[in-house]
Amino acid sequence: MLDVISIPAFNDNYIWLLRTAGDKRCWVVDPGDAQPVQRYLESEGLHLEGILLTHHHADHIGGVMELATKGVTVIGALQDIYRLPPLNVQVTGGDRFQLLGHTLQVLELPGHTLGHVAFVALDHQPPLLFCGDTLFAGGCGRLFEGTAEQMHASLQTIANLPDSTQVYAAHEYTLSNLEFASRVEPNNPQLQQRLQDCRDKRAQNLSTLPSTLLLEKATNPFLRIAQPEVRLALQQYFPDASCKEDADAFRLLRSWKDKA
Repeated sequence: MLDVISIPAFNDNYIWLLRTAGDKRCWVVDPGDAQPVQRYLESEGLHLEGILLTHHHADHIGGVMELATKGVTVIGALQDIYRLPPLNVQVTGGDRFQLLGHTLQVLELPGHTLGHVAFVALDHQPPLLFCGDTLFAGGCGRLFEGTAEQMHASLQTIANLPDSTQVYAAHEYTLSNLEFASRVEPNNPQLQQRLQDCRDKRAQNLSTLPSTLLLEKATNPFLRIAQPEVRLALQQYFPDASCKEDADAFRLLRSWKDKA
């Protein structure tokens, strides 16, 4: 059983640390800042065995060079090899590797960046997904390099995972995402309840992560493109645009969120 610990960084980043009970080895995901990781390692007496990287943005890789001392394995996407710190293991979609007694599978998720990947432990109960900036709680990443078609397809790849999957996104964006989602689907009761729960947690400075894929499917408009209420909201907001195809609807929704 993997324990997943959140290490806050910068204003709203989460660096995820993976360990198992009774084992001093650990891995971290997307360490944009080395110092909070080093403080946690020292306080818990842990040995950093490896680093997982989802994409090349500085707030996800900035601490790698300081943390990747001798014996630390760094895993990242082959497609991003020239924009990532030096990698010991280069992966592509479908690759599998062992981590602390569990098998992690690589998902290729272009959209936010072209070389974006995620890591999912499907043999863990519940499954664990470390999705970087592709899927957020209540939202999704901006399209910095990829297309709307790519991001929509990437989110559908995630949507095909088991509903019980725990979603470990890399940022605490949930409240603003759900406030936007409530404009898209004001009559979604699960969304309204989630929004209130999120407000209560943030008022206490508590994390809203992880979420579950089941909850995302019920409340995240970027996974609900085919829903009639989402389509109606898009038609009302973009009266002159066509959202006949799902990818077109996704493009409009992402554009609306970018302006929100």
